[in-house]
Amino acid sequence: MKTEQRVIACVDQSAYADAVTDHAAWAAKRLGAPLELLHVIDRHPETARSADHSGAIGPDAQQSLLTELSSADEAMVRAAREQGRLFLNRLRERALGAGVPVVDMRQRLGHLDETLHEVQAEARLVVMGRKGAAAEKEASALGGNVERVVRALERPILAVTDGAFKVPERLLMAFDGGKATRRGVEMVAASPLFRGMSVKLVMAGDSRSDAAAQMRWATDLLMAGGIDADGEVVSGEALAAIQAAVVREQADWLLMGAYTHSPLRNLFKPSRTNGLLASVGVPTLLLR
Repeated sequence: MKTEQRVIACVDQSAYADAVTDHAAWAAKRLGAPLELLHVIDRHPETARSADHSGAIGPDAQQSLLTELSSADEAMVRAAREQGRLFLNRLRERALGAGVPVVDMRQRLGHLDETLHEVQAEARLVVMGRKGAAAEKEASALGGNVERVVRALERPILAVTDGAFKVPERLLMAFDGGKATRRGVEMVAASPLFRGMSVKLVMAGDSRSDAAAQMRWATDLLMAGGIDADGEVVSGEALAAIQAAVVREQADWLLMGAYTHSPLRNLFKPSRTNGLLASVGVPTLLLR
């Protein structure tokens, strides 16, 4: 039996959890899709606590220590599962209160990128925070999970900020006429998620000879899908041009290809993708 594709909200006990839930709930309603709250407990047995970590032990003591470590680890996992269950119940009530009719919950042990790779066939959209609990106290503006997850999936991923949810009305799309962003335009034009919104396409960086034709194809397709669209080709360094356009256009979301072999390699190579994600203060939909 074919499983109905759903919006998967990746939540952990960080400041991003409520924002992730709110964005995912809104998207699920727009798409008419079920919502699943996914909580992955990152298990590190080597961090289990023990009274003796000296290593100065004999053979009998070694087995005793292994048993003790295993028991301690199991207790930590049970406690994490129970905390996660209570945490997920709170977020489920929040999503139900936002009007989502079907909200499922799933807890897994492991790593977020590997778990999502296993269940991505069930995902219509993945929503996650730009930083998780593990990176919350770090100075960087982007958590380490983000790039790993985006590289592991072939699904659209919405990376949200930790501010209050705002219904998006104005979108800015970094468009280069390449295969990935053309697929992105087709997805946006066909999806009920974006119906009735305004999309500004910006082609930045090295100009290409068919830029005007590419932009006309994109805007015509979006308008045929019920989206108010226009496009602009701007010169200059691509990263700075997109950052400026997000502010100038007062965009609610940024849409962009990520970690692709784009003709505009200077924009979409990993360091620039990460730099753009970290610097724009709006939710970003990453197209794969």
